[in-house]
Amino acid sequence: MHLRRLIPGLALATVFAILAAAQQPRLKESQEGWVSLFNGKDLTGWVKVGGEQWTVEDGAIHGVGVTKGYGYLMTEKHYRDFELAIRFQCVTGGNSGIFYRTSFKPGTADVAEGYQFEIDRNLNHHTGGIYTARRGWIVWPSPENEFAIKPTEWNDYVVGAVGNRHRARLNGVQVIDFTDPVNEVEDGAIALQLHAGGEANMRFKDVFIRDLSVR
Repeated sequence: MHLRRLIPGLALATVFAILAAAQQPRLKESQEGWVSLFNGKDLTGWVKVGGEQWTVEDGAIHGVGVTKGYGYLMTEKHYRDFELAIRFQCVTGGNSGIFYRTSFKPGTADVAEGYQFEIDRNLNHHTGGIYTARRGWIVWPSPENEFAIKPTEWNDYVVGAVGNRHRARLNGVQVIDFTDPVNEVEDGAIALQLHAGGEANMRFKDVFIRDLSVR
C-alpha cells in the first residue's frame, strides 16, 4: 500500500478514536467503589474553613474569594488511600487546588499538614503539581504537560494517592506519577482551596471518590 494513501486513513481513524473517547462518560456508574461526594443541591458532607464564600449554583460548588485570606471547603470524612474524580472551571485567574490527607490548625484556615494537587489556569503554573505544607513544591508536571489545562473551560481532574505514590490525570493526560520518599502524612481530609488574595473564583462539580484504604 502506498504511504500517501495510508497516512490520511490513519489520521481519520485517530480523529474517530478521539471523538469516541470524548463521548464516553467520565465515570461509569457500574465501576465498583465510586461514591458521590457532592449531591448537586447543597454542601452536605462538607465543612467551610476560613471566611471565603462557598455556595451551590446550577448543580456546581461555587467558591469566591471575599477576603484576602485563604479559604477551604473540607470533607467531613478523612481518607488515606483514594482516587478522586472532579470537574473544575477557573472563572478567574485566581489560584486553587485539591488538598488531601490534610488538616488545619484549630480555629484557623492555616494548613497544619497535608498535600495539594495544584490548580491554576495560567500556563506554566504547574496544574497537577504537588505542594506540601512542610516542604513546598515536591514535583511539577513535565513541560509538555503544562498545557493540558483548559484555562476557561471545564476540566476533568482525576487525582489520588496510594501509600506514597501520588498520581494526577488532567483532561486524559497523565501529568503526575510520583513516588514520595518522605510520605509526609498518611491520612486526612480532602479540601477544595481558594488561594489568598481575594481573586479566586472557582466552580467544581461531578465529585466522586473511591476509597482504596485498607483500615
